[in-house]
Amino acid sequence: MHPIERLRYLARSSGADPRVMVRETAAALRGLGIDPAGLVVACRRIVERHPTSGPLWWLCAHMLTAADPYATARRLADEIDADLTPDVLIDSLPADATVCVVGWPDLAGEAILRRGDIRVLAIDADDLGSSFVRRLERADVEAEVVEPGGAAAAVLAADVLLVEALAASTGEMVAVRGSRAAASVAYCSEVPVWAVVGVGRCLPEAGFLSLV
Repeated sequence: MHPIERLRYLARSSGADPRVMVRETAAALRGLGIDPAGLVVACRRIVERHPTSGPLWWLCAHMLTAADPYATARRLADEIDADLTPDVLIDSLPADATVCVVGWPDLAGEAILRRGDIRVLAIDADDLGSSFVRRLERADVEAEVVEPGGAAAAVLAADVLLVEALAASTGEMVAVRGSRAAASVAYCSEVPVWAVVGVGRCLPEAGFLSLV
């Protein structure tokens, strides 16, 4: 696929794993090999299409400030592919835990699939929760989709609530719709809440403010 067509396809994509989006966007931009002015335009279009994707803001910001943007793109794609966040979750989650999530969290989802002993209550957000549960069931992971109206009960039934960041700063985060309500219930009920913030998602304060 021509790099321009690849970028157009990525711009139209929604709900994709941010790690895949960074890798594919980096490859498409490297394939174009455009001058600095053209790179600015391309990066602006990318973040306009995906305004809450911390990893894409991270990629574009680093490329636009790098002496060699295309080598930087390759390095960042490697960094996000090597994200150890799922490994940390695998080591940290209690044995046979019941975990509540919102939507389809890609990093937490990978950890859950690899662990195999976790029971999942997935609050449906933008129809992603039901898709996530189907994926887990195909891997023989016990999982149940929860309609938004049952979110509070799901949180109360869980050992831990995992809230995966789309983007974050040192003190705030953006997550899928329904995450704040679930976290509020967990806080008031003393259910542990873990923020899952992968590579490229924790931005400098100025970058995060541009995003929100």
